[in-house]
Amino acid sequence: MKTLFCGILACILAATPASSDDLTPAEAALQTPVQNGSITAFQIQQYLMNGLPEFKVPADSAAWDRRAKALRAHVLTDVVYHGWPQNWIDAPPRFVQTDVIETSYGYRLRKYRYEIVPGFYSTALLYEPETIAGRVPAILNVIGHEPDGNAAEYEQKRCINFAKRGILALSLNWMGFGELAQPDNGHDNSARLDLTGTSSVGLFYLAMRRGLDFLAAYPQADPKRLGVTGLSGGGWQTIVLSALDERVSVAVEVAGFGAQQSNLIRPGDTNEVEESPTDFTVEEDYPFLVALRAPRPTLLVHNAEDDCCFRADLVKPYIYAQIKPVFGLFGAELALAWHENRDPGTHNYQLDNRQQAYGFFLKHFDLQGSSDEIPSDGEIRTPQELAVGLPADNLTVAGVAARLARNLVRQSPPSDPVQRNSWKVAQRTQLSSVLRLESASLKSAWRMANSKHLGLRSISYRFDFSNRLSATGILLSAISSPENAPATIILNDAGYKASGKLATERINRGEQVLALDTILNGATMPEETDPGAWAMMLATDGKRPLGIEVEQLLAVSRWLRTESGRPNIRVQTVGMRSQIVAMIAAALSPDLYGTVVSDDAIESLGSLIDGPLVFRTAPELFCLDLYKYFDVDLFAAMAEPVRVERHVKLSGKQ
Repeated sequence: MKTLFCGILACILAATPASSDDLTPAEAALQTPVQNGSITAFQIQQYLMNGLPEFKVPADSAAWDRRAKALRAHVLTDVVYHGWPQNWIDAPPRFVQTDVIETSYGYRLRKYRYEIVPGFYSTALLYEPETIAGRVPAILNVIGHEPDGNAAEYEQKRCINFAKRGILALSLNWMGFGELAQPDNGHDNSARLDLTGTSSVGLFYLAMRRGLDFLAAYPQADPKRLGVTGLSGGGWQTIVLSALDERVSVAVEVAGFGAQQSNLIRPGDTNEVEESPTDFTVEEDYPFLVALRAPRPTLLVHNAEDDCCFRADLVKPYIYAQIKPVFGLFGAELALAWHENRDPGTHNYQLDNRQQAYGFFLKHFDLQGSSDEIPSDGEIRTPQELAVGLPADNLTVAGVAARLARNLVRQSPPSDPVQRNSWKVAQRTQLSSVLRLESASLKSAWRMANSKHLGLRSISYRFDFSNRLSATGILLSAISSPENAPATIILNDAGYKASGKLATERINRGEQVLALDTILNGATMPEETDPGAWAMMLATDGKRPLGIEVEQLLAVSRWLRTESGRPNIRVQTVGMRSQIVAMIAAALSPDLYGTVVSDDAIESLGSLIDGPLVFRTAPELFCLDLYKYFDVDLFAAMAEPVRVERHVKLSGKQ
């Protein structure tokens, strides 16, 4: 009877159109929406809001000094420099002058090539006053996402004005822009560093810190009067470097950051790998960085109607108002200043903002002069004129990650059965730590909708977990199939809506099928932005999106095992994201599963480093330390005796 039933159902499912699009009943059932993306976004916001570090004004300046010292050490040691070779961190600045441009305007331009890490060079321009008496102030000028790099007009005008006021102005190029505009220097590529166990934000920090190292050692520079300023990504660099490096005496940040409270409401504001780096806001938040500046003079400039990010009224209460009392503890309340730009009010470092910066630096560097800009329109040079040149074999961001990956050594599984079992236990402990597993349990499986049509039964579920996040899924089976029919969970990188044909195949074999979308995928994708933005928001707060997805699969698998009465669940995946989630679940709890089959699979996590794959296609897989300790073959060994079958689409270099 079973053979006859499957054959009849196959004919019905394959031949009967269920809609004007000629979908089969299974395909049609999987188009049912279960949860609106705005609900998922709200759940993530609430989940992260509940764990945000609360800033409390300390009792006195001594208490804050102690706290500040501990925070700097934590951020630098545990976050920024996580995994970086110590000799790279400690390396002195290596700047090589390649040319000098003399001008008739009271300053000269020195061109430099400098090393960020071994084999990876960037460029810099030093605007040097023509006449220098003694030691003078020096300002590090860092850029944001400017196609022309440090040749951007406003950057040149600002540096020229500093030089004409007797200040050394060093302008750094930035990875991904200007002379470093190669595709492999795109900032998303830095996520590959996390995968190798080397913090992505560390590369950005080293790149800007090298500039400060250079200025601090420059013979004509006054090491007690060092400043930093920049717009957007340059504003982000400004607050991070000036908070963590006490050599920065004066800082002017422009539209570069907000607090997590505002970022969670507007995740597009921080949709950059470096701005939401892994673990960056676990014990502190960006307002803490402002507090770390106390009592050193700090000007925060934000734009009234910024068309990019961090609008003044939306960030001021968090990053300025609540921090100002900390400066008051030192009797320096006025050292923390605020300016709202209204002309033009958009994302800019134009005349009004530049003049605010000139006045602030002049005041706190104890220099005389007007804050009015000195006209310099006729002195602006083209990117070609300012080009320094880089080595033909210069590494890239992706190249640095590949180099670090080649040096990784992992422990192979022992062949001896006893030792192999001990190895599995230790590996599972290590894997749980890497994924930051929280043991989220399934609280409720809400039945949201159902259908019974053309021999097919469907029930749509929203799965709510103990951490208040959710997943969605649709359970399909033939109406006449028993409740204890073998159970398969399908995970598809394209979402359960794309799983109709595969579900039909399994139903025709007499199985019940749960097409499941874990968080950040398919029907459980937050609205308005790509999964990368939300994955970064989770990771910067110390969570691991991959770990959350694995926990959801494990919890739903336990539920389905109970519901079906079957001892083991079969899992079938389509795509690399679903593959790794399923393989890790089987590696952690092999008793749950009988078989894991992966279509369009990858052979190795090395595919994410050496291949053409980009961060936003699989953001959860770029998990800090994952490839340092694990790979696909080790997951399979840990999952024994589960049968693991991979149909590889893309192989990475091993």
